[in-house]
Amino acid sequence: MSGSDGPYSLPNVDGERQDKNAAAVLTPFLTRHIPQRLYPESYKESRNFCYRHHPAFKCKRQADETDMEDLQSQLDTLPQQDQQAITHVWSIFSAAPTQERNLILKGMLSQCCSPQLSYVSSLLRDLIRIDFVSALPAEISYKILCYLDASSLCKAAQVSKNWRKLADDDLVWHRMCEQHIDRKCTKCGWGLPLLERRRLRESKKDIEKRIENISQRICTSDSLTQADAVRASDKKRSIDESNASDSDEIVVNDVQAAKRTRSNDMSTLTTQNVPPGRLTRPWKDVYSERLKVEQNWRRGRYQLKVFKGHTDGIMCLQFDHSVLITGSYDTTVRVWDIETGKLLRILTGHVRGVRALMFDDSKLVTGSMDRTIRIWNYKTGECVSTLRGHTDGVLSLHFDATLLASGSADSTIRVWNFREKSFFTLRGHTDWVNAVNIHSPSGILFSASDDTTVRMWDLDTHECLRIFSGAGMSGVDNDQGHFGQVQCVLPIVLRDEDEDDNELAEDDDDVNEQYHHHHHYQSTGHQLVLEGGEYKEQEPTVSTAPASDDEMSLQSPSSPTLSRAVIRERSRRKRNLPHILTSSLDNTIKLWDANTGECTKTLFGHVEGVWGLAADTFRIASGAHDRLVKVWDIQSGRCLHTFSGHSAPVACVGLSDSRLASGSDDGEVRVYSFGVE
Repeated sequence: MSGSDGPYSLPNVDGERQDKNAAAVLTPFLTRHIPQRLYPESYKESRNFCYRHHPAFKCKRQADETDMEDLQSQLDTLPQQDQQAITHVWSIFSAAPTQERNLILKGMLSQCCSPQLSYVSSLLRDLIRIDFVSALPAEISYKILCYLDASSLCKAAQVSKNWRKLADDDLVWHRMCEQHIDRKCTKCGWGLPLLERRRLRESKKDIEKRIENISQRICTSDSLTQADAVRASDKKRSIDESNASDSDEIVVNDVQAAKRTRSNDMSTLTTQNVPPGRLTRPWKDVYSERLKVEQNWRRGRYQLKVFKGHTDGIMCLQFDHSVLITGSYDTTVRVWDIETGKLLRILTGHVRGVRALMFDDSKLVTGSMDRTIRIWNYKTGECVSTLRGHTDGVLSLHFDATLLASGSADSTIRVWNFREKSFFTLRGHTDWVNAVNIHSPSGILFSASDDTTVRMWDLDTHECLRIFSGAGMSGVDNDQGHFGQVQCVLPIVLRDEDEDDNELAEDDDDVNEQYHHHHHYQSTGHQLVLEGGEYKEQEPTVSTAPASDDEMSLQSPSSPTLSRAVIRERSRRKRNLPHILTSSLDNTIKLWDANTGECTKTLFGHVEGVWGLAADTFRIASGAHDRLVKVWDIQSGRCLHTFSGHSAPVACVGLSDSRLASGSDDGEVRVYSFGVE
């Protein structure tokens, strides 16, 4: 049996001898090169390495889980000795320094045939790719991601967890919102309805502070990581080589801990969004919601609510996110919950039809054919005060922080100053004044009249600066104007204008109240005194005190009292005049350049006179005698949608970011909601 056992025992003896020989070769090689690879002597030098050649991170690319599982499954199918042989090859290559690695690769590639070289080439296409977003500093990665469009950002968020943290960060989506909300992006051509301009401005400072903090904290974490690595290298050199395996484990743990610290810092940076105590939404959610609203507008998807209650035609309306207020020829003003359609209260006091109204957070102002203007607390239904002065019905009104302008059937415009309790009268129209609108940034008032003209008034000097009219008007060389009674006038700022001028106009809105506080309007002959809830005229008091040259008052029956210094300052101020939209009973809507007086565009489509007009940055809404409501693209002038449903002429329309409302002589208000439920 011993003779027969010999052939079976020899291979085992040879295998053990081969293992000992391999161990005798491999162990010294691995012991010598592994410590040098992990912690080279050059690491202690104050030398700067790029992320591809840094000794601590070189060849430490994260393994692909799918590839490693496939590799393991293939390895498991081989015999034990073949597995050991392949593992020895991997161990030698893994421990070898760069020069020896290159030598091994060169020898192996020289023995490969064409199919094997093709296989290597296919593997390299994926392996040679670099995760630059994770490798670069966070502020540079944010800068790169800010150049992507929304679709590309969403795809980038699917690459990895780290990419998702960066691609979903508020820094990136705040920039995306700035490029698209309330303006058309120059890259993709899309614009999104304005929702929260105030939040966009308030958070901008927080975003800028975060960018500064990122740079500082990244520098700090880099220095800490390098210091930890240097301490780890010193610790390695202080341990005897006989305990190399134990020391390797300790040092690797130190370096990994430093990396985890840096990763945690990055996570903190990307989630540090909102100051404590302030509840906000992620900017990605804001962008997503605004995008859905814009898609609904473009595709005509809406939900319709009909408000019924008035017993006569509805002549005016306005709404915000919570309430809808309507005025009617039935002499009442009604306040509705715009979400539920519930009637909240009825305001009574006017004795004839209500032709105009406007409200803000604190007050409601209404104008009636009974010649009065009433100011209400619409939350309680109380009439706070009444303004009298027009000799015929009040057809239109508009107010800002300090001034209230009203247009009347007596062909005049009155501008009331709340702060100074005074007013002045603008004369020039020869027929009913159907619309007035104050453009606060430029100190201009626009008015539209049944005399077929639109006039531009200077609120400082009370002068008519320009007349926009049709052919046949004496003294006016313009054949592009309206030929029918003009019903509406709206100043608008087109987004394709100079952005710097637009931002200046927005800043002027913010300081408008301060401007009127220091540059108030006075009249030489009209003062208002509150008596019994009504403002009444009183003769002014004349000051006889001497004044300096800069403070000397210039007084005339038709101009306000202004100091010369103020006049010189205002003459130096460059006006930022908007474009204006007008609608008329000649069935057209016109766009004018207020700086030149030129009609730049005319919109045709209604077959009868246009009574109501509303506009925002992207759209124009119009209601006409033909019982139709139309929505137009403000840039191209193309009609986007036409809505029917009213059984009588549409007298007024309202427009917001996600709603369109129309009021008709049939006593109904139809509200089209394009928002996201």
